[in-house]
Amino acid sequence: MTMRVLVAGVCGIVAVASAQSPSAPGFESLPYAPRHAICYRAPTPPAIDGRLDDGAWARAPWSEPFVDIEGDRKPAPRFLTRTKLLWDADYLYIAADMEEPDVWATLTGRDSAIFQDNDFEVFIDPDGDTHNYYELEVNALGTAWDLMLVKPYRDGGPPINAWDIAGLRLGVQVRGTINRPGDHDQGWSVELALPWQVLREAAPGKRPPSAGDHWRVNFSRVEWQVERSGGRYQKITDPATKALVPENNWVWSPQGAIAMHMPERWGVVQFADAAPAAFVDDPDDRVKWALRRLYYRQRDVHDKTGRYAGDLAALDASAVTIDEVAFNPVLSATASMYEIVARGANGTMVHIAQDGRTWVTR
Repeated sequence: MTMRVLVAGVCGIVAVASAQSPSAPGFESLPYAPRHAICYRAPTPPAIDGRLDDGAWARAPWSEPFVDIEGDRKPAPRFLTRTKLLWDADYLYIAADMEEPDVWATLTGRDSAIFQDNDFEVFIDPDGDTHNYYELEVNALGTAWDLMLVKPYRDGGPPINAWDIAGLRLGVQVRGTINRPGDHDQGWSVELALPWQVLREAAPGKRPPSAGDHWRVNFSRVEWQVERSGGRYQKITDPATKALVPENNWVWSPQGAIAMHMPERWGVVQFADAAPAAFVDDPDDRVKWALRRLYYRQRDVHDKTGRYAGDLAALDASAVTIDEVAFNPVLSATASMYEIVARGANGTMVHIAQDGRTWVTR
């Protein structure tokens, strides 16, 4: 989880993102290339013990190695991180394997701010509208923090810290020793089983996925630089400022900015019954991204003037294309709200509003 400050709340520590407002033409013109993955049906349920050696996982392909959250702008991660996915009638299964020479963790209380340790994080937006999505963080002690976001922080949130993945199963396996400076560890792995009974809350039709469905998903790894001091690990500080050296954020699908809470930049997972299966693009996805670029421009206008633009010319909308083909959005706006609509594929209409939500109608 990135772009955060911590505040004390009645439910404990809650993460609040800074009010990042990507502005045109810089951020919104970044290449749009979310990674794709296929999640196959598990032949048998994997044992959730943190070991990734049971037969079910052997049939699941590894993801691409994680990259820096900003993508090619930054150096490749120092350590390898990969994930695997499976599903069955009851659970979404996630496995992650992380190289790590110094395995450590400190937090043991459920719903602690786990990103203060090295961690593995999961982000899931079942219907891809960028609202009502899930976050789960786990450290090497197996401590979890789960929460639901009604909206991204940039659109007003809020995070629901009291929300829990009831029935969550998790296992962690350390290849080495945890919290023992002076030796060399190999890494740690995580297994998660997330019940559909909970995940379907924000899913289309309030149901688990079917083969062929797409969910927006991303995975992140927070990695702090540490040194060995007084028989324990200590985060490295900048000698000049005495401030902590910022953590690294390594992700499956690059965000393009140091901000995980932009669900429109997450990867796409397609569910399938049996291998092999070909990934099928959602033809409306590129239309959503074109509308998202106009949303960024509207935010920029509002930040500068306190109002939204009332016509598309003020947003230079004619310069926004879909795979080099022009699209023809329609804008309805007042000073405090707006909706932009464009034609999608197969007779659909794709919408975006000032709160960032996207949806499709027929």
